[in-house]
Amino acid sequence: LLQLVESGGGSAQAGGSLRLSCVLSGYTYSSYCMNWFRQAPGKEREGVASIYTGGGNTDYADSVKGRFTISQDNAKNTVYLQMNSLKPEDTAMYYCAAFNSFGYCSLGEYTRFGYWGQGTQVTVSS
Repeated sequence: LLQLVESGGGSAQAGGSLRLSCVLSGYTYSSYCMNWFRQAPGKEREGVASIYTGGGNTDYADSVKGRFTISQDNAKNTVYLQMNSLKPEDTAMYYCAAFNSFGYCSLGEYTRFGYWGQGTQVTVSS
């Protein structure tokens, strides 16, 4: 059973940077569709970045394109979300999530995702 553990959240000033990490363990499939989701109080859950671990294909929400980068380190079984030029509207709980995949990877569509981490809080002040 795949387990996901996030870390790296915290507080930053607007214009600053944070890097989130999601460590994968206990998995038995060779490839997954991974997403970073975020959810702010009173708002819907939003997929902000996706990566297909079998090929490295990535996609981003328009709200973070050009500022966030998703990447993977297979040797460390870790998926990262590098967040630059942070804005107060990036404040949210961030979750990594996954589903088994043999090629398809969606950005968002959270009902597809069967594996979730516990979340890490990101707070950006102006």
